[in-house]
Parts: sequence; C-alpha cells; structure tokens
Amino acid sequence: MRQWIGIDVTHLAVGLIEKRLRDAFDGVEFTTHGVPQDISGARDMAARGRGDKNYYFEFEKWALSLINAQPGNLSKKGADKGIDGNLWFGAKHEGRAIVSVKAGDNVGVAMIRDLRGVIEREGAQIGVFLTLTDPTRAMITEAAGAGQCALDGFEGTVPRIQIVTVEQAMALRDRAVRLPALRQDTFKKAAKERDTRAQGALDL
Repeated sequence: MRQWIGIDVTHLAVGLIEKRLRDAFDGVEFTTHGVPQDISGARDMAARGRGDKNYYFEFEKWALSLINAQPGNLSKKGADKGIDGNLWFGAKHEGRAIVSVKAGDNVGVAMIRDLRGVIEREGAQIGVFLTLTDPTRAMITEAAGAGQCALDGFEGTVPRIQIVTVEQAMALRDRAVRLPALRQDTFKKAAKERDTRAQGALDL
C-alpha cells in the first residue's frame, strides 16, 4: 500500500502544472511525488485530516485540483456557506458549478439535498458532490431527482447534481465532471508542443 507523505506545496499550483503538461504533450506520463498516487493514498491523506484540520484542508484542495476546480475559500476563514470549489463554463463565464468535497465515511442523502439548496441559493446551474466514499443508492436517486441542466446556447443537457468519487476523479481528471461547454482556460492553457521526439517519463 502506498502512503501519502505531506509536503508544503500548494495543491492548486501542482494541479495547474499537471494540467499544463497534459495539455502540452499528448500521451505524456509523469509521477507527482508528495500527493496521493492511488485511492489508498487518498484515504490515508483524508484519515490524517480527521485529527488535524490543516490536513483536511490539504485533502480538500488536492481533491479540487483533480477536476480543475478553483477553491471556494482558500483561507477557510469564516463560513464557506457550503461552497468548497467552483467550476466556470461558457465563453463568458455565464455558467457555474459549485463543488462540495466530502472526505468522511458517513455520507448520506441529506448532503445531496444540502448541495441542491446551495446551488439554488447561489443561482448556480450545477452541483458536483466530490466524495471519497462511494454514494448510497438513495443519494444517487436524490441526485437524479434534481433533473437536468439545459442552457440557451449549449447543446444537450447534463445532470444538475453530479456525484463524482475521488477514485473517478483520479482516473478521469476534469473529464469526470459533465459540464456544458466546459471552459478549458480557467487557467491559461499551455500551448501544444509539436516536438516529434518521444516523450520520456517525468518526475515532478
């Protein structure tokens, strides 16, 4: 089993570097040391957070970086009003998805209802429930009951409430979340490299 070892690095910055590498080099492979490499490492990081709030906030920021979300309250001073992160979409930032991160074992349907209340209060179109623990059937049913999001100028619809596990986010990154015309330039996208030489494995 791999164990997470904490380092004093901002996960938002690390996530940005990782995203720019993937954008710039098709098929690039690299390993980022000091962050969870698998679900066991993610659980270890979350477990440390149960006894130390600083570790929990590091888990939260790391989880948000997986889906390219911006933290809702970097300083964590005062109430975050149920907003752990944000994803913006649309050419003019007209779309917003609010992200709620949960690292605990006891997740339930009330949390999905709470997220729905937050997006309605904030006027956001979509809510993303990013959870370390697999959702219950009741949670999935509750999320489905929130309906679909359809916006003028966007093709098709996506679920209004989406449940994404950390394991799915680790595998799919920002593709784990379904957003209409998801902006790829929340942070400036790296230029695509056209070097024909083979890319070797990288260690960050």
